[in-house]
Amino acid sequence: MSLSGKKVLHIDKNPFYGGENASISPLQELYKKFKVSGPAKSMGRGKEWNVDLIPKFFLTNGELVKILVHTDVTRYLDFRVVDGSFVYKAGKVHKVPATEEDAQASDLMGMFDKRRFRKLLLFALNFDVRNPRTYQEVDPKKTTTRDLFCRFDLGLDVMEFTGHAIALHDSDSYLDQPCVETIRRIRLYSESLSRHNTSPYLYPVYGLGELPQGFARLSAEYGGTFLLNKTVEEIVMENGKVKAVKSEGKLFHCKQLICDPSYVPNRVRKVGRAVRVICLLNHPVKNTHEASSCQIIIPQAQLNRKSDIYISVVSYAHNVASDGMYIATVSTTAETSNPEKEVQPGLELLEPIMQKFVSVSNLFVPNEDGKKSQIFVSRSCDATNHCESECEDIKDLYRRITGAELCFGGSQRHQSHNSDDD
Repeated sequence: MSLSGKKVLHIDKNPFYGGENASISPLQELYKKFKVSGPAKSMGRGKEWNVDLIPKFFLTNGELVKILVHTDVTRYLDFRVVDGSFVYKAGKVHKVPATEEDAQASDLMGMFDKRRFRKLLLFALNFDVRNPRTYQEVDPKKTTTRDLFCRFDLGLDVMEFTGHAIALHDSDSYLDQPCVETIRRIRLYSESLSRHNTSPYLYPVYGLGELPQGFARLSAEYGGTFLLNKTVEEIVMENGKVKAVKSEGKLFHCKQLICDPSYVPNRVRKVGRAVRVICLLNHPVKNTHEASSCQIIIPQAQLNRKSDIYISVVSYAHNVASDGMYIATVSTTAETSNPEKEVQPGLELLEPIMQKFVSVSNLFVPNEDGKKSQIFVSRSCDATNHCESECEDIKDLYRRITGAELCFGGSQRHQSHNSDDD
């Protein structure tokens, strides 16, 4: 918004950037936040830790990376490739095939399934929704994903890891929906993987909290103003539209307001809960080939659940922990009144755990699109550990606010607005 010529004031009730996407440092602050005594001396120096409250990995060829490149935020950030992607099957952790050699050696598939899986990947890579010649008699808007997988004669095990560990669906509802979205996701994963070969994921050095700080620096360069640690007392309305924000007795006038659900509880509705357990470890996770970072997905069918369990692992290799230390976060959408018990299968894969921090948070979505009130509310972060759903939310917000599509062709950066826009 700052880049497009708008005057932007960013007020945050927290003393740090990023809201629920912040990274907490030093380590003592994390213990304080969760009301846990510590940390022990064995954890190393507190300032060497940057712990994400909601960890997310980026697909190398995904929307968020395009946004970062397009806005030039990349000049404030360094990234490292995540070491590997794994999937849980029958009580064991297996590597998601990253290369043709991986696929041939993988025990996730039998010999015939490997050929069929390869044919599906080639179909997805060659598929172009604008070119019916690439459809191979598949109607992308009518053929369901289940029918697509049956067409390639994939076994249930291959369908499961393709849908959950490659297409990154968090439940099985996608199977009965048109296959065009799953084909796009398989292609995105494959294209992201081709950039680095070890995994399709990137993660920022010094943690995810670097991301909102990078955007803050860019906004400041273009005239954006930031007020941290400021309580918001009231959102002032006039004739059904936002007029100002009252903070610590001062009025800040605006034409549009963008905020997360915590600032406008009367404008959102609860759609579920997410449980996240941050675990501090002094060892790599077993059966991940000593990976300094990785993702592990436990597909919902493996545990008779409705949604997947996600485990993200980062470490000292990303400057987010003391030397030799690891941070693993287990997350899922809560389905029972005992969310911590639901993630127990994920926690068992991480043992022994030095310290864990449990949070259960409500998931909110806005009640309206915001056009009438000019108050645009974002959704809560979901329980997945990749950024693609958040990117869709960014694009949706941009569409609601401007009435235009967020595109990355270069023209967006130089689009000018009236300079007195607030």
